[in-house]
Amino acid sequence: MSTTTSGLQLKTERRWLADAVELVSSMRFAISLLTLIAIASIIGTVLKQNEPMPNYVNQFGPFWFEVFNKLGLYTVYSTWWFLLIMGFLVLSTSLCIIRNAPKMFKDMRSWRENVREQSLRNFHHRAEWSSAFPIANFAQQLAQRIADGGYKVKVVGKEGGVLIAAKQGAANKWGYIFAHSAIVIICIGGLLDSDLAIRFQQWFGGKTPFGGGGIIADIPAQHRLGTGNPSFRGNTFIPEGGTSNTAILPQQSGVLVQELPFSIQLKRFIIEHYSTGMPKLFASEVVVRDAETGKTFESTIKVNEPLIYKGIAIYQSSFDDGGSRLKLTGHSMRGPSHQHFGVTGEVGNSTPLGSDQGSEYTIEWSGFRPFNVENMAQRGQDVRAVDQSKSFNEKFSAGLDKQLGSAAKNPNNKDLKNVGPSVQYKLRDKTGQAREFHNYMQPVEVDGTYVFLAGMRETPSEPFRYLRIPADDNDTVEEWMRLRAAVFNAELRQQAAKRYAQNAMPEQKENAASLREQLERSALRGLEIFAGDGKESGYLAVTRFLERVPAEEQEKAAEIFMKILNGSMWELWQAARVKDGLKEAAADEKHGRFLQLATNAISDASFYAAPVYLQLNEFEEVKASVLQVTRSPGKNIVYFGCLLLTLGVFAMFYIRERRLWVWLKPDEAGGTHALMALSAQRKTLDFEKEFETLKTQLAQTN
Repeated sequence: MSTTTSGLQLKTERRWLADAVELVSSMRFAISLLTLIAIASIIGTVLKQNEPMPNYVNQFGPFWFEVFNKLGLYTVYSTWWFLLIMGFLVLSTSLCIIRNAPKMFKDMRSWRENVREQSLRNFHHRAEWSSAFPIANFAQQLAQRIADGGYKVKVVGKEGGVLIAAKQGAANKWGYIFAHSAIVIICIGGLLDSDLAIRFQQWFGGKTPFGGGGIIADIPAQHRLGTGNPSFRGNTFIPEGGTSNTAILPQQSGVLVQELPFSIQLKRFIIEHYSTGMPKLFASEVVVRDAETGKTFESTIKVNEPLIYKGIAIYQSSFDDGGSRLKLTGHSMRGPSHQHFGVTGEVGNSTPLGSDQGSEYTIEWSGFRPFNVENMAQRGQDVRAVDQSKSFNEKFSAGLDKQLGSAAKNPNNKDLKNVGPSVQYKLRDKTGQAREFHNYMQPVEVDGTYVFLAGMRETPSEPFRYLRIPADDNDTVEEWMRLRAAVFNAELRQQAAKRYAQNAMPEQKENAASLREQLERSALRGLEIFAGDGKESGYLAVTRFLERVPAEEQEKAAEIFMKILNGSMWELWQAARVKDGLKEAAADEKHGRFLQLATNAISDASFYAAPVYLQLNEFEEVKASVLQVTRSPGKNIVYFGCLLLTLGVFAMFYIRERRLWVWLKPDEAGGTHALMALSAQRKTLDFEKEFETLKTQLAQTN
């Protein structure tokens, strides 16, 4: 009884194993795996991979960020489940090859000479005829004619007759073997080039990503990978004159430092531009020093022309600033202050603001560009171009929705221009909160008027919104800064209101003193509203004030208010110039246009939200090269797999296997009776034509 039970258990276990092997090596299982890989690849293509985690939080929100993070969608190609699918695909395809390849080899060698006459009569493509030749001579002639048609022929003696077995296109089976082997080889090459080796070092070698900051040389050993690491892909940042012997490998929670068996010194970074300022070529002239032998050699690394040394490929990835030294002028943007001060900085470092300007802020210099190619059709459209038929509130609402940045949304409008150098920095307060700014060095022509563009954004995921400061007669921001400070100076506002009332109301007019006093109060009130008495200022404050007016009177009230405000702003500007010892500006169209743009910019400045405006004056550029450093042992394996895949697909689609049999036996008249049958895996129109041609040729054999 126990022996029988043990036998049944053994048979059950073997059946279970056989069923598992059958499932894993089946076509449906492989197709399912390929479908999952295709879905994962789509996700990896649509969703940017290896981005900083805050970018994903800003894009998807906290809830979906955590969901996608748990699924590993930010690093799809290195997640455990993707590598597991790849492993199962290798196993499935390998089992399929192991099961079917021996049968295919046996079938390619086989002539299938054991076929019966009756079986040939059941073929759809068959033909019969008789010949007066004796069977021996006739068989020899038929075999020769079939061989001339490209078939391999074997003549087999049968009882009472002769069988001619022929075959062509047996290499079609190699297509199956090559294609399936290619899948295995490509997957293995892909796994070798993945970060599987790095993961093993993290799981079993105690390696952990480094999430802090500081000098690379001071990063502890547990965050560093040795030169024997079999595969990696990272970047190294080298300023001109600098040297690097490490690469940075981004990870979800930090970075790993990859040691290199050599050091790279950047002698010179070369960049060439088109006439528009767009880069057309950039390359790095480097000196490589072998860490083991001390041997050095020079090389030039260009885009698509990498340097390969010791199995490590060094690609020209991009370029950046290597610590350019900057000199700027800071202008106060708070209250009635009209002071300016010098600021120096170096890209990549930080500078505290002086005590006079508020030491609670720190300037973090994040970027410098000597060239900026901008689409002025988008960046330059007047944000205040609104429909004149709208009411005052509608006009201001439409304008305030677009106060900062470009209002042009049509991507087909292109006017590319190089607008010169710019500096990018962050202002971080004592609580750690920061806004990012992007200021251009030179004034930019927008709609026929030169303005300084000062960009601001609150998060890296947002585009910059630009404040447009009009350039004065000397192409500086000095006049605008003077007017901005005057707006918030109560004494100058009082003087401007008085000047406006005096100029607007002649002495000889009846009740001039009373009307002048009333007009002065209105002008002063308008300037106070525009300066703001709380969170709101500029045109937004004007809008809120006019909302109190009955709807039917708003249009007229707005017209009167803006007329008084514009006149008062002119007098305010002149009063500020006189205070600083300058003569009054000429009352012409040019200065009138300047005042209009300056007033708009003062209104917009509340959205700029910066305590200072930093204007770039001088710079000493230091270029840096960003090189991608990779070790890809599976690259050549993948290339070989692609070659096999190409050969396999070609063999399967363009080589057709055909089998031909001719059964010969003597007939009653002393001649020979022939029965021919032809078969193929794919019966196409060409096959039908081939059968008819072959049947005719063989039947005519004499």
